[in-house]
Amino acid sequence: MSQPVCVITGATDGIGLVAARALAQAGMEIVLVGRSAAKGEAAVNMVSANAGGKATFFCADLSSLTEVARVGEEISQQYPRIDGLVNNAGAFFASRRLSVDGIERTFALNHLGYFALTYHLMPTLRTGTPARIINVASRAHRGPQIDLDDINFERGYRPKRAYQMSKLANIHFTMVLAKRLRGTTVTCNCLHPGFVSTNFGMNNGWMVRAIVRALMRFSAITVEEGAKTSIYLASSEDVATTTGKYFVECQEHPTSEQAQDVSVQDELWRISERMTGLEWPQTL
Repeated sequence: MSQPVCVITGATDGIGLVAARALAQAGMEIVLVGRSAAKGEAAVNMVSANAGGKATFFCADLSSLTEVARVGEEISQQYPRIDGLVNNAGAFFASRRLSVDGIERTFALNHLGYFALTYHLMPTLRTGTPARIINVASRAHRGPQIDLDDINFERGYRPKRAYQMSKLANIHFTMVLAKRLRGTTVTCNCLHPGFVSTNFGMNNGWMVRAIVRALMRFSAITVEEGAKTSIYLASSEDVATTTGKYFVECQEHPTSEQAQDVSVQDELWRISERMTGLEWPQTL
C-alpha cells in the first residue's frame, strides 16, 4: 500500500508544523501549504530531518481565490490520491482589510480558504478514500450568529466579532459538508485547539502584539498541546468513521446553539458558493 498523504495548511509554524511532524512520524507523507517560501523550505527540512518523513511545500496566499485554485490544481497534479486535509491556516486582523478579491480578509482566509481548497481537492480526497477532512475552528465560535447581510463588515468592523464569525463559519461548513459526504468514506470534523502560544496575532500593530503576548504568557498552552486534537482526528482509528462532530482535547463536545442552526448553515453555504464562484454538487 502506498504511503498515505496528508495536506496541512498554515503548516510552516505553530500547531500546523507540530501536526506535520507528528503525522510524518506516524508514516504519512506531508504536503505543507503556506504563504512564505522561506518558512516553507525550513519546515520541509525540519519534517524530513526530525520526523524522518517525506514532505513537500506549496506556496500560496489562501486569502486569494485565484491562489487557492492554483495550489489546489498543483497539489492534485502531483498527488492523485490524498488521504487527509487539515484546514489550519488562519489569522486575526485588528483592522478591516480586504483580500485581493474584495472580501473582508478574516472571512476570506479563515472560512473561504477552507471552503475553496476543500472544493478543489475533493476529487483527490475521494480517490484516497477512506479520507479525512479536519477543520481547525475555535471556541471563539460561541458568540452571536453570523450576520449574513454584512459578511464584509461594511457597517462597522469589529475584529473580535469578525474572528468569531469566521470560526463559527468553520463549524457551519463542517456540518454541511459532513451531510453531503454521507454515503462516502470521506469524513469531516472540526475542533478547538485551545489558546495556544504561537505567532497568532503577530501580524498586527505593536499594541495588539503586546496584548496577545501578555495573554499567552499567563494562559496559553504549548503548541504541542494545541496540536494534539488535529493529530488525533487525522490519524486515530478511534475516529476513523466519525463525521460531522466538534472536538476539544480529543473529545467530542457540543457546539453552541448558533452553530446548530441549519437554516444559517444552508444560507452560508449558498453565500460561500456565490462569493467563490464554486458550485458544489448536492451529494458527493
